[in-house]
Amino acid sequence: MKTLWINAGEISGDLQGGALLSALRDITPEGDLRVVGMGGDNLARAGQENLLRVEELSVMGIVEVITSLPRIFGLLRRIRREMARVRPDAVLLIDAPEFNFRVAKIAHALGIPVYYFIPPKVWAWRTGRVKFLKRHVRRIFSILPFEVDFYRAHGMDVTYVGNPLVDLVDYEGIRDVAPVPHRIGLMPGSRRKEVDSLMPAFAGAADLLVKTFPDLEFHCVRASNFSEEYLRSLWNVDAPLVMHDGSDRYRLMRTFQCIMAASGTATLETGLAGVPTLVAYKVSPLSYQIALRVIKVKWISLTNLIMNRTVFPEHIEKEADPAPMARRVEDWLTHPQKLEEIIRDLDELRERCGSRGSALRAAEALAGELFPPLAEREDACRC
Repeated sequence: MKTLWINAGEISGDLQGGALLSALRDITPEGDLRVVGMGGDNLARAGQENLLRVEELSVMGIVEVITSLPRIFGLLRRIRREMARVRPDAVLLIDAPEFNFRVAKIAHALGIPVYYFIPPKVWAWRTGRVKFLKRHVRRIFSILPFEVDFYRAHGMDVTYVGNPLVDLVDYEGIRDVAPVPHRIGLMPGSRRKEVDSLMPAFAGAADLLVKTFPDLEFHCVRASNFSEEYLRSLWNVDAPLVMHDGSDRYRLMRTFQCIMAASGTATLETGLAGVPTLVAYKVSPLSYQIALRVIKVKWISLTNLIMNRTVFPEHIEKEADPAPMARRVEDWLTHPQKLEEIIRDLDELRERCGSRGSALRAAEALAGELFPPLAEREDACRC
């Protein structure tokens, strides 16, 4: 039996890791694979034994990471101890580079081969980190078409598997769901710092919007690591707020005329679902000033990066205050043709992201590393 350690450092990584693991289970003979590691509900449902929970790591921004270092180092000590005890045959890292680079170093020191699914965006900033990846990671499973050439140019073994969100969103299954008039979606994120800053900002924008559009309803898609009570405590306005637990999230998204969302994987989910989205990003002032000096790309939204143009407006720092966001949504509601233009752009986004089956392709690529090819197995059986 092979043992695989999967390390997801964020809720979004747990979501996509769960899809990959489900596909891996489907193509792996029963009893041939044990999976342990760090994850959340999605990986657990797919059959992973979570020795650590992804919710234990929930930070964003450079300064925020620094202030959380004691907790982070504690998690890393636990991972080192458990990995040395379990001695997995391979480690699969998912996203979360600030944390997972340290996990890669631990596994490499133990002589365990490391693979990376949803690799770090070293093409966007801190390109020197590619040297670390080349030394510590055996193969990268890429989900963004434009990053493959970058990794290959640096001599790395990279396999493009397509984007798993194409499968998760399943646009063909939800395309007939029509937006409900006056229904606005909110996706404040899955990390404590972003939720603490964006949820009150969304509330302030809602308060301004209902003065012009009194029939508006705001519907919040809640990440599993936040309670409804906590999120409502940040909603200090009278604008109506409906809370959702995230089940059937893509069908729910389709009912929104538009969405205000935290920057991150969610803004590619909303793009693939075909819903116009305002992308919001707030960190500490120091983190923002540092980011301005090191980021090498024009956009922070994956939708915009894949399209290589601004499809979703990005409201960063001061532009993520209530008044600028309210003006944007008011403009959309007043001029619905602008929403239609974005929706047409999102048809092209789906084409660029490719066909369904990404999770299976990633699982097959990983299985090829973990197990001998099926043909070799059959030859061995005939001997």
